Amino acid sequence: MQTLKFRRRLASFGTLLAALLASGCERAWFGVVNRGAAPPDTSVQFAPAQQLSLDIYRPRGLAAEAAPVLVFFYGGNWQRGSRAQYRFVGRRLADAGVLTIVADYRTWPRAGFPDFVHDAAAAVAWTHAHAREHGGDPARLFVSGHSAGAQIAALVGTDARYLARHGLRPKQLAGVIGLSGPYDFEVTGQYQPIFGPPSQWPQAQAVNFVDGDEPPFLLIHGDADQVVDPADSRQMAAGLQARGIHTELLLLPGAGHLAPMSGLYSPPRSPQVLPAMLDFIRRGNR
Repeated sequence: MQTLKFRRRLASFGTLLAALLASGCERAWFGVVNRGAAPPDTSVQFAPAQQLSLDIYRPRGLAAEAAPVLVFFYGGNWQRGSRAQYRFVGRRLADAGVLTIVADYRTWPRAGFPDFVHDAAAAVAWTHAHAREHGGDPARLFVSGHSAGAQIAALVGTDARYLARHGLRPKQLAGVIGLSGPYDFEVTGQYQPIFGPPSQWPQAQAVNFVDGDEPPFLLIHGDADQVVDPADSRQMAAGLQARGIHTELLLLPGAGHLAPMSGLYSPPRSPQVLPAMLDFIRRGNR
């Protein structure tokens, strides 16, 4: 297993975030990256019992056909985050023609593993059922996430039990896009309470559930990531390819943990990210 290493020192774009977080200015950082990004077109409560909602960002203008759909899950060590902080993700992808859903999930200590993955699966199921109402094509439904959100998205796309509760299968997804994700990691320190007893830690590793029933995967990772080892994406890609799953691995040279997100906040900072995501989405399910 590769070690999941959460350190304060991040490369390039991440240095600003690390400094702001260390000084308690996380709100200020999200204020910067969301400056000028229009709010969601609408918000919906998808899991009333858990009081969880999602934001919907619709592409502008009229289209000849229903838009591809992407459900995005944010990172935050499984301990923090909110959909409102990721308005820049929703608007960037919607402006590129993708109906984008940014969904909340329960974080620690409100809930631990596997509850937050069940929350994510519920958001995906809601989107599959309601995409057409918002101009989207449920047959072109992608799931994505960054860091902890990528781990969640990968489990939704590999461990069939989560979607099965909603009458769906991973193969019905058009694809999974993982950004800086941990897919085979050691549960240590502060993460042990989040993931429960050691007997269930293997259940948190997406690599353990690759069996050939997965949709295509796009994995993007900075090769200088000091937060999540890029070997996680390499190993995940190798496991998927060994099972015959179409997999694309994009390693960003010299880039850190937040480089994929900087490619959505300000594309010139990581110019490979947005084109790779959009090309993967436009080619759809193979």
